[in-house]
Amino acid sequence: MDFGTSDYKYGPISLGETPEVTENRGYFPDKRSIMSKISGVTADVVVGKETPLYLEAKEDLASRLVYPMRNGVIDKDDDRAWTVVKELVRYALRAFAPADPKFKGFFAVGSLSAIVPRYMYEKFFDLCAEVADESGLMTRATIIPQPLAVAISHKALTCVVIESGHGNGQIAPISKYPIRNALVALNRGGADGNHIAAEVLKDSGYADLVGEEAMIRRVKENIGLVPLDLDKAIAAAKSDPERFRAKYKVEGTRVEIDLAENSWMRFLIGEYVFDPNNEIFQSYFSRGMPKPRDVRIGDVTFRGMQDLGEAIVESVERTPVELQPYLYRQIILSGGNFNWIVPKGLDDVAVDSKAKIRALLVKHGIEGSDVVMSESPQFSVWRGAIVYGYSVPEDYKWTWERMEGWVTLGDGKGKEQTA
Repeated sequence: MDFGTSDYKYGPISLGETPEVTENRGYFPDKRSIMSKISGVTADVVVGKETPLYLEAKEDLASRLVYPMRNGVIDKDDDRAWTVVKELVRYALRAFAPADPKFKGFFAVGSLSAIVPRYMYEKFFDLCAEVADESGLMTRATIIPQPLAVAISHKALTCVVIESGHGNGQIAPISKYPIRNALVALNRGGADGNHIAAEVLKDSGYADLVGEEAMIRRVKENIGLVPLDLDKAIAAAKSDPERFRAKYKVEGTRVEIDLAENSWMRFLIGEYVFDPNNEIFQSYFSRGMPKPRDVRIGDVTFRGMQDLGEAIVESVERTPVELQPYLYRQIILSGGNFNWIVPKGLDDVAVDSKAKIRALLVKHGIEGSDVVMSESPQFSVWRGAIVYGYSVPEDYKWTWERMEGWVTLGDGKGKEQTA
C-alpha cells in the first residue's frame, strides 16, 4: 500500500506491473439528511473509486472531503485523517481478500514518506491492528520509506532518489538505506502546480472552474509544459502563439478550455514545480497565490522555494565527500509530479523531467549525472514495497532501533471474517 499525497496505490503481486489506484482521500457524508437516510448511507466516511457518487454541494467539499496526507505527514490528533487512512487500508484488503476459509490474512507493506515522525509509524500499526481485529484480513504489517522502495524497484542501492508527489518532495541519498540526516524535504509538489494552473485558468477567463481540485489537476496534466529555459520558452510562445496553443476538452462534458493568446502560460505550470524563483511568479504571489513557504513539521524543515537542483546538491553534500561522486552517478526520479510530456514539435523548448533536473544540476555546478526516470513513476514505490515484503523473513519481528521487520496483528479471526 503506497500512501501518496494524492493517490493511493494498492494490491498484491498478482497484479503484475500495475496496482489498483484510487485517490488518497475520504468523504464524510451528512448522514442527518433525508436523502442519506433514503439512500441508505450509513458509513461515517466513504473512500475508493465510488467517492464522487457521494459528493454533495460544492460548498461542502472543503469541510467534508479530507485528503489526509497533504504534506505526507498527518498530525497525531487529526482523527478524521486517521479515519480515512484506516478505511483505505480496509478498502484495499477487502478488494483482494480470497473467499477461502483457510485464508489467515495478508502480510501488508505500507509505504510512507521518508520524513514522517515516529508517531506516524505507531498510529499506522495501531490502526492496522484494529482492522485485523475487526476483519481478520491482515496478520502482519510493516512500513518502508518511499525512497527506499523506489531504490529497491530499480535494484540501485547507491543513488539519490527524488520522490515528488502531490504535496511534497523528498530528496533521499541511498547507501544501502536512506541516509536520514541527509534527507531534504520540499514543501512543494503537484498541489503547487495546481495553484499556478488555477491562476492561469483565471487569467484566461475560466475562473468558474478553479473551485474543483480534480478539475484543475486535469488541466495541469493536459496543458502544462516544462521549459528548458523559462524566459526563452515564453518568448518563443509569444512570437508564435498558434504553434504553442493549449486546448483541452473535458471528456463527457461541454467544458472546453482554450488558452489562445495566453498559451505561453502553460510553461509557468511546469517551471513552478521545479523552480518557483523566476521573477514572473512574484506577480502571482502579490495577487494572493499561496507562496511555497518553509514549514517545520516534527524535526524536519520543508523548504518552500528551493529549486530541485539546489535541493539535490544540499542533500548530497550532507554525506561524506568520499561517497558523493557515487551518489551523483545515479539520480532516480519517481512520483506522478515528474510525469510531464513533451508534445511533438515543441521539443526545442519543452523538456521532460530528466532534462530539467540535469539542467538545474549544471546550474549548480554538477555535470555528468545519470538522471533516470522510473518506468512507471507513479507505481515504482508500490513495486518496491512488494519486493521488500517478500524479502523480509516471516519471523523477523519489528525492531524500533532499525525500523524494520513485521508487526504481528490479530489472530486471523476478526469479526467480519467470522461473520
